[in-house]
Amino acid sequence: MRSLSGGHWDVAIVGYGPTGAVAASLLGQAGVRVLVIDRAEDVYDKPRALALDHEIMRVFQQIGIIDEIRAYTEPFTSSEYFGADGRLIKRLGMVPPPYPLGYVPSLVFSQPMVEKVLREHVQSISCVDVALPYQCVALEQNTESVCLSLIDREGNDVRISADYVIGCDGASSTVRSQLDIGLEDLDFDEPWLVVDMLVNESGLAKLPASSVQYCEPERPCTYVIGPKNHRRWEISLLPHEDPALMATEVETWRLLKRWIGPEDAVLWRQAAYRFHALVAKEWNVGRTFIAGDAAHQQPPFLGQGMCQGIRDAVNLSWKLASVLKGEADVSLLETYANERGRHVRTLTGQIKAIGAVICERNRGRAEERDRQLLSQAQGEVFMQARQDIIPPLETGMLHSNGHSSIGTIFPQPQMKMLTGPALMDEIVGYGWRIISNVDIAAIPAAIRSLATRVGKLVCFGGSNVISLSPEKSEFSLSEVDGVVEKWFRQHDCIAVVVRPDHYVFGAVKALDDLPELLAGLPRAEALA
Repeated sequence: MRSLSGGHWDVAIVGYGPTGAVAASLLGQAGVRVLVIDRAEDVYDKPRALALDHEIMRVFQQIGIIDEIRAYTEPFTSSEYFGADGRLIKRLGMVPPPYPLGYVPSLVFSQPMVEKVLREHVQSISCVDVALPYQCVALEQNTESVCLSLIDREGNDVRISADYVIGCDGASSTVRSQLDIGLEDLDFDEPWLVVDMLVNESGLAKLPASSVQYCEPERPCTYVIGPKNHRRWEISLLPHEDPALMATEVETWRLLKRWIGPEDAVLWRQAAYRFHALVAKEWNVGRTFIAGDAAHQQPPFLGQGMCQGIRDAVNLSWKLASVLKGEADVSLLETYANERGRHVRTLTGQIKAIGAVICERNRGRAEERDRQLLSQAQGEVFMQARQDIIPPLETGMLHSNGHSSIGTIFPQPQMKMLTGPALMDEIVGYGWRIISNVDIAAIPAAIRSLATRVGKLVCFGGSNVISLSPEKSEFSLSEVDGVVEKWFRQHDCIAVVVRPDHYVFGAVKALDDLPELLAGLPRAEALA
């Protein structure tokens, strides 16, 4: 790495957890000069996040580490909710295959190993520098750049500058504090004990075969099946209980005796937390942005904490890269806070609703909750897909015609190839894409020309054999399972414009309306 002191980068990232590592990977992939700093030298060796989803797996595919990541993931089992009297009242699970984004929709994973894969990849990118351990203690900014004051391991002061800064430095973020950004309380505050165990065969034989939400008013708790023999319990603490005492080994085993004993497992981690619902009142000040836990914290009941941070990183990275490369006006960066702030608030509301089901402490209200849920299910509890709970984007860099597909994630189907099936992104690549279910031969030449000046034109509905014209950015594809065909039929459109982060910018029902849609893109003429 070149000399740190006095150096200047396009983007400086404070925080080298999953959010910061993904941002560094995507920006580096785009050729942006990046510096990543963190006060910890090594990956934290205990699990914190436990769940991923298919949107994040698609990001890992884009980065180029999907095969390495898959080794540390397993499908998330269904989650069964048992009510006050032990009856099944609710189920969360997955949609059946073919999976819309090309991956199992919900997964569990080993965070330390996934973070190591991410860091190894970041350190292989030539335009990304990593400085560990360095602590950010102050920042100053003007209209041209941001100056960071750092301290190295020997206590020496180091100053660096960057065009932009991203603070991914956790819930107690120094960057957020330096920007004087407050947190909005979304009215959720619960004390819980989180316990991670490595369970042996005798213990596994005693445990449920699916993940469980025990919605018991006396002490709500959660049991999650992690990868391999990793099992997690999240146990609510009662008002009179001292969190520090409950996190001791003796008290932890006392709480777990309902399920297993010390002869069945090795205690990996236990920690008392307050589950919060907080979101930053601002997501950037000037040239400095915050992301991940620095910008939001939500209860863990849907396993979306780390996913939300990575969504922040993806959203901000393509926009920063576009601005820095002169492909879009700086005003594009204003959409980051709008899009991610609204999405976080909406999803946190959904998570709080799930939490309300789990955390009801009054027996009478808990019994009424159970009756209502069973009544809504007409006595037969059905499986609700976890991913159906994740909202679309609602505002920001989106077309305003109100089409139902806008703000949703465009699917990634398996494509027919002579060498066997391949995922769409592997064939087409990334960036702006105009995707249609019309045979490419039926698209007028003028519209084809306009589309390929804006991005890549991807057409379904042609022959069963793939034909590529990458020099023209045109692709004629045929899918294996009908995922895209079903998607276009569901949304009643003929073509969509898809953003670099796979969200639908806009849709049309007639090809003649496509030029007007493309005219709404940021500096579209530069996006060829």
